[in-house]
Amino acid sequence: MKCFIIAMNSEAEPVISAMKIERSFTVCGKKIAVGKLYGERAAAVICGVGKVNAAIGAQIAVDELGAETIINIGVAGGLNDGVKVGKIYAISNAVQYDFDLAQINGTAVGTLDECETNYLPLSCADGYLLKKVATGDRFNDSKDDFKLLTEVLQADVRDMECAAIAQVCMHAKIKCYAFKIISDVAGSGSTTEQYKENLRVCLNTLRGGLEDVIKSVK
Repeated sequence: MKCFIIAMNSEAEPVISAMKIERSFTVCGKKIAVGKLYGERAAAVICGVGKVNAAIGAQIAVDELGAETIINIGVAGGLNDGVKVGKIYAISNAVQYDFDLAQINGTAVGTLDECETNYLPLSCADGYLLKKVATGDRFNDSKDDFKLLTEVLQADVRDMECAAIAQVCMHAKIKCYAFKIISDVAGSGSTTEQYKENLRVCLNTLRGGLEDVIKSVK
């Protein structure tokens, strides 16, 4: 089964509305819908915002739903002019930029204790431009974060869930795909105001491109 892990109700609405839902229930406070999406068995877990919520949602998908493939989808912030507001991109690699064991292990920022490199690889869908995402439990306009994200990690996109989901999938040994629709771009004004202004455009992009997403996932 393909299982979507989605942070917010607004991001999940295009997926839920397209599903032929067979059952809905809640596990650990996370709303779950199971049914068919464009003729394929599918489920959606609305996990909530942030890395811990995302990891819980992914683990529920593994343990309770028997997910064979996990798809993280949602809006995210752009970090350079290689991404455009309202466009959808596939994620090739993800890193947790607020995870740092450098003083203990001498490793690069984002390197998990069980890993040798900081970026985790994701499965890549055909037909999409590939970008790297940095995940952290922060939504801000911090100049220090921007420098870390762009100069040190060389990320294209930032979000609050993807790398945590990738970590769960790595240990569960299942495929992890991610697709991000850009709601704001750093350096183009307040990310909060951009997000509010562009959210509807991003959700329309997801609504119109969802069938292509599900068909691109192997």
